[in-house]
Amino acid sequence: MYEERITTIIEGPAQDFDIVVRITREEDIAVARQMAKQLAQEIGFSLADVTRIATAVSELARNIYRYARQGRIMIRKRLEDRDSPGIEVIAADRGPGIPDIELVLTRGYTTWERSLGIGLSGVKRLMDSFAIHSEVGKGTVVITEKRRRTF
Repeated sequence: MYEERITTIIEGPAQDFDIVVRITREEDIAVARQMAKQLAQEIGFSLADVTRIATAVSELARNIYRYARQGRIMIRKRLEDRDSPGIEVIAADRGPGIPDIELVLTRGYTTWERSLGIGLSGVKRLMDSFAIHSEVGKGTVVITEKRRRTF
């Protein structure tokens, strides 16, 4: 069941998303970041929120590259609420999975030698919603969303 859900997300139709970036090379991290930034600007996010979204996408893409070696970043506009449109980001991979999700969400925890350990916990703080699904040996899916604030 879980593997089927990950397969659906990873191999599902790209037309459901405005942006799909396959992460297989380190350069793909910058591509995903830049494309997320452009989409957030098109929706009208503030400069601060554009930066938050771009940073979150960059961290998610970097985690895919470091730990799974390949996966996808999928981004789509959420325009159902005209007063507060948003952007949804899904990061999916078939990497080693995460045995203790609570531990990896602890600020400062890392398994990477040259990391500050603020990746996933940082993404959670930067975005308005955050969900992570992972199974050891099968992969990880992170679903996160940011809503545009109205003043």
